Formats: sequence, structure tokens, C-alpha cells
Amino acid sequence: MSFANLGLTSELARAVAENGYATATPIQSQAIPVVLAGRDVLAGAQTGTGKTAAFILPILQRLGCAHGRSPRALILTPTRELAAQVAESARTYGKYVDLRTSVVFGGVNINPQIDSLRAGCDLLVATPGRLLDLAGQGALDLRSVECFVLDEADRMLDMGFIPAIRQVLKLLPARRQNLMFSATYSDEIRGLASRFLREPATIEVAVRNATADRVDQQAYRVPKEHKRHLLAHLIRSGNWHQVLVFTRTKHGANRLTQQLESSGIRAAAIHGNKSQGARVRALSDFKANRITVLVATEVAARGLDIKELPHVVNYELPNVPEDYVHRIGRTARAGGTGCAVSLVSPDEAPLLRDIEKVLKRSLPLTASPPFPVSAPPPQPQPDRLGQPPREGRGHGERSRGQHGQHSRESPPRRDGRHSAGGRSDHSSGGNRPSAGNRRRQRSDARRRAVTPFRTKR
Repeated sequence: MSFANLGLTSELARAVAENGYATATPIQSQAIPVVLAGRDVLAGAQTGTGKTAAFILPILQRLGCAHGRSPRALILTPTRELAAQVAESARTYGKYVDLRTSVVFGGVNINPQIDSLRAGCDLLVATPGRLLDLAGQGALDLRSVECFVLDEADRMLDMGFIPAIRQVLKLLPARRQNLMFSATYSDEIRGLASRFLREPATIEVAVRNATADRVDQQAYRVPKEHKRHLLAHLIRSGNWHQVLVFTRTKHGANRLTQQLESSGIRAAAIHGNKSQGARVRALSDFKANRITVLVATEVAARGLDIKELPHVVNYELPNVPEDYVHRIGRTARAGGTGCAVSLVSPDEAPLLRDIEKVLKRSLPLTASPPFPVSAPPPQPQPDRLGQPPREGRGHGERSRGQHGQHSRESPPRRDGRHSAGGRSDHSSGGNRPSAGNRRRQRSDARRRAVTPFRTKR
């Protein structure tokens, strides 16, 4: 269906057309008229099918023009990346309407966000924690909210945001429109919806937890210790230029990034321990093809919208099987095509079975192709003084030398003492004492060993 037939204003239709969208997706064609009518909505659709536009466009139309200082529409998202993405979409689609959009999330300075809210806001996109912080400081008044959107509701459940959502609901007026959008559509989501949706219109445009039809899904059997070698081989042999790789932990993301870099593949990591500035730079470099691989944890599974992303790799299978749907939903967006590859080690067989139960289908699992397992040795890291470590010495040996313990260059003497007053030669800068100094030190050590202990009288 054409956007022109959905009842949108000419300003909104013009902005949509300028972004290259002529035909509405199924979730958009079904949801937009219902939201424009003012009804509550419980909607589920596959990731990448245009859910954001399905609620942003009708909300912008219902708000009309700028009015007052307090937000009249609130969109709650689970992650910073998704909040930024939704706010960007609101500004893009609202290019020709007089409305003010603000976005607030944690991990950055709160003062500019306070200034933005004081200047006036019609549509506010927020993560739960920062929203409650601002409300607690008296910098945010939610009593004028006319429309409340809970985006990626299932992720809110997974991340334990339900108590925070209950606190947010207490700050909202009783009379309001409520919209709940999600990629997966579980029984738990229906239970959450029953708590605050009023006779909602239920919209489900695909089978629960279904993956996009245009995603080519492949899985390889590979030992855990060989995963990084296979990944590097697939990138090189397939000439992959833009690859989103998912790991389970932040430490694993950092480690894999370093391993790929040491293999000559440009990579960056993005996860919760990274500062917001670092996350923004990594994502910007990835979109601009300045790096080949973006290694991400689950925090990025719901917030990344990269046009025409060709490859997604599950370096480690997710613990929550529904997250597999969201991970591979980063590719084949907006009607495009893509490839999703999973590297499955023997210990991940139970996780694979859980994913197949959710998908209600089996993933084709094949043996990995031949690939080299050798890798260039890691470059030596400088010590705390900025000097490279000596060849053949590990970090532990260097540390013992620096703290006065014995080292290979300075073995302990028979009397149990060290040269140079108990410090190793290495710790004193690597200069060995002269022969005369060594003789005097041995003589002093012998005198200390044979001289009886005397007390003062």
C-alpha cells in the first residue's frame, strides 16, 4: 500500500518520499491507520520490517505542531543505540513539521539533556534509567504525555526493566494512548500488555519469532579454539567488507577484536563498558567502511540500523534463543537480502537446539571448510616505563624483577640476599655493577653472615 493512501499529511508523505520509501510494509499499512484513530496497539513484526516508522509517523501527525515545554509523546527503548536511532527517525520524518524531538540516555553528561528539555520538547525518546534520573531531579514533567510507546518490549523483559517501567507508568497521566511494539511476541509480552493497554488492536504480521525470509542462514561446526581462524578465513576468502559479529561477553568482544586486528583485519568493539563516544565512533567507522568488522554484545542487537548490511556472524550463540532472531535481523532490512553465519562449537549444541525450537525449523549445520589455523604472533606490549619487554621474558618474570624478587639476570646469592642492596640488576635499569663493586658486596654479605648480633648497653 502507498503511504499516500494511509491518511498521512502532505508534509509527512513528502519526508517519507524523500527517503526513498514509496510502499508501506505490512506492519506500517496495518498499524498507522489504527494509531491515527487513537487506539491502543499491541504489534509484533520481524526485525527490520519498519516498526519504527509504523509508530513515529502517526504520532507526529497526532501531535500537530509545537506546544508547551513538556513532552506530549514518550517513547521508551531498552538501549542507547536504539534511542538514538528512533530519535533520528523522528527528526527525519518530521523534517517539514514544527515539532521538537529530544533524546535522553545514560552514559553521557546529563546537563545538556536537562538544557534540551528546558528549551521545550514535544516528542521524547528515552531509556528507563536516565528518564527516571531526570524525573527524580525535577528536570522532567511527564504529566502532559498523550501517547506512550514501549519499543522492543521483549528486550525490556530480558534486561529486567519491568520495575523501572512500572515507575515510569506512575508518572504518566491516566488518560493516554499506549503502543507496544516488539519483534518477538511471547506469552510474557501479552502479560505485560494486559497491565496497561486498554482494549488494544492486536497486529501480528508474521509467525512468532520468525526470521526474515531474505536472510540466508548458515551454520558451521567448529571447535571453540578455531573459531577466530575460521572467521578470519571466511572474511578473507569471501571478500566480506562489512561484518557484524556477536559475542556473549564484553571481554570476549574485546579479545576477538584484538585477535582480528593482529590478523590484519580492521575491527572495533561495541558494548556496555565502552563510553558513548567510543560506541558512536565505532559505529560511524563501521558505517563508513573504515573498519571491516564490528564486534558487538547483545546491547547492540536491538539498536543498530545499518543500511544494506550484508553479513551477520554469531561467533557465539546467544543464551536466550529469541536473541538469535534479533541478531540476524540486523541484515536483510527494508526488503534487502543478507547472510547470517553461526559458528557452533560442540558445547553449544544445546543452545542450537533451543534456537531451532523457537524458529520451529532446523538450521543447516555443516562441517567448516579447510582454513589455516596459524596466526601472526602478538606484538610485545610496552611495560609501564614505555620500554618493550626483553625477548623470552614473560610479564610475570618482569614483574618479579621490578618488585625486588629474583630474576633470570640476577639469581639470588647463597646467603639468600640479592646484589645491589636486594634489588635485581634488571630493576636498577639493566646496568651490572663493576667487578670491584661486586667484590665489595660479597665481602659485606660475608661479614653480615658471620658478625654476631650485638645489643646496645
